[in-house]
Amino acid sequence: MAKVLAVHSFRGGTGKSNLSANLAVALGLQGRRVAVIDTDLASPGIHVLFGFSPEDGQATLNDHLQGDAPIMKCAHEVTPPDVKRAHGHIWLVPAAMEADRIARLLREGYKVERLNDALYQLAEQLKIDVVIVDTHPGINEETLLTTAISDCLLMVMRPDTQDYLGTAVAIEVAERLDVPAIRLVVNKLPPHFDREQVRQRVVDSYGVPIGAILPLSEDLLSLASGGLAVLAFPDHQWSQQVVSLAADLSESVL
Repeated sequence: MAKVLAVHSFRGGTGKSNLSANLAVALGLQGRRVAVIDTDLASPGIHVLFGFSPEDGQATLNDHLQGDAPIMKCAHEVTPPDVKRAHGHIWLVPAAMEADRIARLLREGYKVERLNDALYQLAEQLKIDVVIVDTHPGINEETLLTTAISDCLLMVMRPDTQDYLGTAVAIEVAERLDVPAIRLVVNKLPPHFDREQVRQRVVDSYGVPIGAILPLSEDLLSLASGGLAVLAFPDHQWSQQVVSLAADLSESVL
């Protein structure tokens, strides 16, 4: 049975989507079958990291949630060659990028339960090992329902005061929903920050395991969301820590 990994942040700009995409690749390199679902419907973008752009006639998640497109029509294989060689597979369920589609969804909404049903249907038909759900930042109905069915919640934060406060709220909500496992990822750590001090502050603040502390990197910034760091810079500290995080998640919760 597929495991569900919800990747969330209380605020935007934490690098949540970038981490989701690279985790998918790291899990795929283990030979896993991974589905990535972009539920950040108001500001989608994870498809860019995979070099995928829906063409005319190719369905997105919006077509399933607000139309009659089967969820399988919305899933597109985006497996990089390196992952194929490792016998892994990655499918992406992107969200619509057109402004009118986004505006319609925000105006009319959709039945949130349909999203969770689609997740399980997709996992069953594609024999998925791990479903990664890239969520919308903050606390809303969609995030609550996805968090409630997840096997692990990965909270992504930056080391600043607003993120510390917001992350505390999100973790409290997850604990009330009895999420089986929670991991924290501190991302974009500036080089002048003391890594161990940040680690200790996070442990003292939240009392949940730290999955990784990832550095702010000029190399990653040079990708400008145009590629996957785990493949472009496999020896980089950031990439190696993401691979280690994927290994830990596979061993402990996935």
